[in-house]
Amino acid sequence: MKIGLLFPGQGSQFVGMGKDFYDSSDKAKEMFEIASDAIKTDFKKLMFEENDDINKTEYTQPAILLYSAVAYELFKDADFEYAFSLGHSLGEFSALYSAGGLGLADAIKLVHQRGKLMNAAFNDKVGSMMVVLGLDDEKLENICKESKLQVWPANYNSDGQLVLAGIREDLQKIEPILKQNGAKRVMLLNMSVASHCPLLESASKPLKELLVEYLKDEFKPVISNVSAKAYTTKEEALELLPVQLTKPVLYKQSIKNYENDADMFVELGGKVLMGINRKVTKKKTLPVTDMKSLEKAVNL
Repeated sequence: MKIGLLFPGQGSQFVGMGKDFYDSSDKAKEMFEIASDAIKTDFKKLMFEENDDINKTEYTQPAILLYSAVAYELFKDADFEYAFSLGHSLGEFSALYSAGGLGLADAIKLVHQRGKLMNAAFNDKVGSMMVVLGLDDEKLENICKESKLQVWPANYNSDGQLVLAGIREDLQKIEPILKQNGAKRVMLLNMSVASHCPLLESASKPLKELLVEYLKDEFKPVISNVSAKAYTTKEEALELLPVQLTKPVLYKQSIKNYENDADMFVELGGKVLMGINRKVTKKKTLPVTDMKSLEKAVNL
């Protein structure tokens, strides 16, 4: 059976994520130690106990990546054939780990620094993101352009579900316009950074310098958020990943482009993409979030 591996992005974090894996697996414990050493942070405390850091992007990103990486390592010995790895936003870095493009310690360091760079880009302004339901892509794109506000399409999740990014104040201004144009629901997210839009331009160059240091030369196929096409080399990644910060995530386009290459999907470290997939593809998606769901996925 050919499996498409899926990896969720920021926003999927919760206190207690990965604890069942940690309590049940020596491999998971070892990976937590590697991550903790990499950025001198206690990941058990970060992920298992109530704290403020879990929602700070420089810690959220490595925590989610670690959770996904552990889920992948525990799942990968199952009897399946690899088709590709596809991550949503931050999840593209988890996908690179699964494909052999990044070692665990380097992946943790990389996304920790990526989070810091994203924060620095918003040092003097407040960004955010907004979920919009019920408008088609072209209409929403035109509304953003015509508004003259600093608001852009950021995540193409499914037909009728698109996430906008921009200056928080401008997102608040565009909300009534969206509703007047037929949006069924508009929801401003509790975020201070606007991902996948031009406001992150200043982070692209330093991120590329980090990628030069950490990426391996070749790896299994990873689907790019930017192009919705597969890449397998460091050279290609260095073109795609820095601009991933400023370009929208083409998630639904990626699924539609590659769903015929997989018999089903497995989401490692989350359930968010499973929910989106119900609206995008008829192929089944199983989550791996704890030992029980792992056992179910392994025994397909």
